[in-house]
Amino acid sequence: MLNILVPIGVNLDSNATLLYAVDFAAAFSAKIFVMEVFNVSSKTGGLSNITEKVAKNSKKKLREAIDKIDAKGVEIKIATFNGELVDGIKDIDKELGIDLIIVAPRSNSIQEEMYLGHTSGKIVKRTDIPTLIVPKGTAFRPFTTILTAFKSGALKRKRILDPLITIQKKFEARLNLLLVKTPGYTDDDLKINTALMDLSSNLTITENPTTYQGVLEHFQSQKPDLLCVFRRKRGFFKSLWEKNTVPKSEFYATVPVLVLSVKKD
Repeated sequence: MLNILVPIGVNLDSNATLLYAVDFAAAFSAKIFVMEVFNVSSKTGGLSNITEKVAKNSKKKLREAIDKIDAKGVEIKIATFNGELVDGIKDIDKELGIDLIIVAPRSNSIQEEMYLGHTSGKIVKRTDIPTLIVPKGTAFRPFTTILTAFKSGALKRKRILDPLITIQKKFEARLNLLLVKTPGYTDDDLKINTALMDLSSNLTITENPTTYQGVLEHFQSQKPDLLCVFRRKRGFFKSLWEKNTVPKSEFYATVPVLVLSVKKD
């Protein structure tokens, strides 16, 4: 895990997300790229250098925010992009190779009843980069117990698990698997990837209408400090495929959530 992207913009929530990212990156000797996206069209102001001026101003504000925190030896770089958020993330990923995105569930502009706001929801929905969603006010601490929940144990590529493997090995965390048999499950869904089984300390199989309801049923008994789920088209964050926001009534987590990508699934 070498490059971590933190798309926090200039309105930092008490630098909480960046502070968490710094502690996390320090544990892995990783670099952080703080990303600011702005949108300046060719019509704006009629000035040829307006984009350069906006980018310069964004970088200045981000640098001022970064300078206020203890970087703990972590290299923090600034990346700006003129255009849409997802395009910017894909652009920097293509250039640098991003191993993980760390993001807060929602921005301050989203009402309290939302778990994932428009920005964070868009990142989870429209990118294939592993994403760590960190609840507001969470201080970093080494993970001791990881609950990995899924409705299908079939994975097409082992490298999907790379971030999970890296985190589990780094902290020597106990990894518990939760296979949730949802309506319409097949025998293939019950065949769990061998690499995933090799990581695990325990396997629980349950039947629930949704994967999330399975997590709710077993969360208290498992007491994880990290929840890991898979990004599938009709998976854990099913409602994301209809809209970018996720209400707390549909999902809410008090611990960080690691979302792994399952492409073309």
